[in-house]
Amino acid sequence: MSLIPLLSMNSLAWRRPALALACWAAASWAHASLPIQHWTQPSGARVFLVESHAIPMVDVQIDIDAGSRRDPATQAGLASVMAGQMANGTRAEPQGQGPYPQAMDENQIGEAWADLGASFGASAGGDRMSFGLRSLSYPDLLDKAVALAARQMAHPAFPEAMWLRDRERISASISESLTKPGTVVQHRFAQTVYGMHPYGFRATPETLSRIGVQDLKNLHGQALRACRAKVSVVGALTRAQADTLVQRLLAQWPRESGCPSLPPVPDVAPLAAAQNLNLPFDSAQAHVQIGQPGYKRTDPDFFALLVGNHILGGGGFVSRLTEQVREKRGLSYSVYSSFSPGLHAGAFVVGLQTRPDQATQAVNVAQQVVQEFVREGPTEAELQAAKANLVGGFALRIDSNRKLLDNVANIAWNRLPLNYLNTWTAQIDRVSAADVRRAMARVLQPERMVTVVVGGQP
Repeated sequence: MSLIPLLSMNSLAWRRPALALACWAAASWAHASLPIQHWTQPSGARVFLVESHAIPMVDVQIDIDAGSRRDPATQAGLASVMAGQMANGTRAEPQGQGPYPQAMDENQIGEAWADLGASFGASAGGDRMSFGLRSLSYPDLLDKAVALAARQMAHPAFPEAMWLRDRERISASISESLTKPGTVVQHRFAQTVYGMHPYGFRATPETLSRIGVQDLKNLHGQALRACRAKVSVVGALTRAQADTLVQRLLAQWPRESGCPSLPPVPDVAPLAAAQNLNLPFDSAQAHVQIGQPGYKRTDPDFFALLVGNHILGGGGFVSRLTEQVREKRGLSYSVYSSFSPGLHAGAFVVGLQTRPDQATQAVNVAQQVVQEFVREGPTEAELQAAKANLVGGFALRIDSNRKLLDNVANIAWNRLPLNYLNTWTAQIDRVSAADVRRAMARVLQPERMVTVVVGGQP
């Protein structure tokens, strides 16, 4: 997973009436069924659509298997910087057709998006590379937005001068971040938990120095295949209109018979033994992370683990960790736990900050809380409170076009049932205390966790 910040190509020029309507529509979604239409185009692209005609807006996300888990170790950050560099210019349209046939530099691209009141961006996470388009659905605007997005995806210029400029800026930003204990603890924790798995890779000035313009072009040429695309669409479009929109967005991507398989990426190896790292650092606070590889997003115990983590440390001020570390002992202002499931076992982590002279005690208390929870599971009162909180907060997960699109893309990427959102609260409701105890005990091994303390020397 790259530490390079997500590089958005453009910012959306919003219109106030559309925003007001969006808020109204989002509130209604929380109380209605969300039918997701799904089909596969002749190109192999898989399309997932939620029609929402309350406001004249369209949101699109295109995901492909080209995230940082496929970066070479010596070029960590490649996927992220390639996505970011697509904003720096386009080559001329080969056939000289469409509203944007000419070559464009980064300023011209930005001005074109501003004129449309729309936005387009690209980024790469650990598993996937994503392209996002947002536009009002008025035909004159949407047609041009689709054409411009298609051009940026298919024909980026990757000007060398722009990459050299940005490489220096990104490298300086990374170097500066490594002067902060919070970044250091995250780096060391990821390296120790993931070992040689790409989830543990982090971009550095050294890995960026090994990335040239040809590497960006090579990755672009290899990654963009319509047969691998999962396209999520939310907005004021019919199925026929959405199908045409997706065809236009992907029309200039390379085509070939069949869909060649990508090489497999190995799974994250489990930890063999506990590891404890205490790294001296001149800081007012000791930064602590404790954890291990967690679980894949496809794990059948996903909901039991979601509820369990909410009780343990994901529920804010009502979690066990907060009660024991903050409320009873005053060792930290905040403490949390989280899972980050993906195509591979993303990390489980407990994180906190404390005074350096209290670091040892804070670590011991946090470890003890995790051990007891894994061994005993939740009380019935904790379970019911967590379920009520999660179910009650479900509306906030889909209260905007952007959040709904994120959920549809999650369903598409992880091959979840199309009725996933409609059954989400029922899935939470049916989780029992025994389910939580069994799932947490299966996934977590407190005796084999990594503990990293940065700045913990009094």
